Amino acid sequence: MKLHGSFALVTGSSGGLGAAVARALTRHGVRVVVHGRDAERTKSVAQQLHAAQVVGDLADPEQVQCIAEEATAAHGRLDLVVHNAGIGWHGSFDTMPPQRVTELVATDLTAPILLTRAVLPGMLGRGRGHLCFVTSIAGRSGVAGEAVYAAGKAGLDTFADSLRLEAAGTGVEVSTFVPAVVDTEFFTHRGAPYERRSPKPRDPERVAQQVVSLIASGGIERWSDPALRVAPVIRAMWPTAYNRLAGRWGEETRLKGDG
Repeated sequence: MKLHGSFALVTGSSGGLGAAVARALTRHGVRVVVHGRDAERTKSVAQQLHAAQVVGDLADPEQVQCIAEEATAAHGRLDLVVHNAGIGWHGSFDTMPPQRVTELVATDLTAPILLTRAVLPGMLGRGRGHLCFVTSIAGRSGVAGEAVYAAGKAGLDTFADSLRLEAAGTGVEVSTFVPAVVDTEFFTHRGAPYERRSPKPRDPERVAQQVVSLIASGGIERWSDPALRVAPVIRAMWPTAYNRLAGRWGEETRLKGDG
């Protein structure tokens, strides 16, 4: 799609990869609406970019609708939505607090679906638009200690693929960006540092350029680390071998049980 002169909402853009994407889009002449849960951080990024802002918690379905309405009202329309916001939690699933399960599914899967439902009719009516979903390598291969996060991202992948088929011929593009590890505060917020030997964390500014390049090209998918495409291929073709190898790639998490 043509970036210059378009209007975009980037969820979770008060910091990390989202803020980097917002900056990259602004450099390409996009008028960005910055979104975040923290009012001060959101305001700070918005002021740096001379951009509009919207504050809201995507884990709350009612706030998702408000976010969509406020972001659309900022410029009268939305041509692009980058579904970047996401949260994680690290630990064995049997120790995960139930409320965190609900929060992760709501933020990582339900929110982008509801937000898409809110903005899609306008895009279809204009015959133009782009929806970019930031998923994760975790959703393509599974990760011990991140079962719910991986499930949410896998669901988002499938939603994007299905929506792309529905949107064919409408002028609305649907893309999926699959990052591996980005050097942001995500791991601090999930409750555990990143300790795997590979893949190495990538600079968010560089990854953001990859996201923008994907959107501008009209492509349907891009990985931050193309070499990692082999992991889901091995998983699909040789699941037993993959399962044996997966634990060697870094930290291991096991169910605690009663012991």
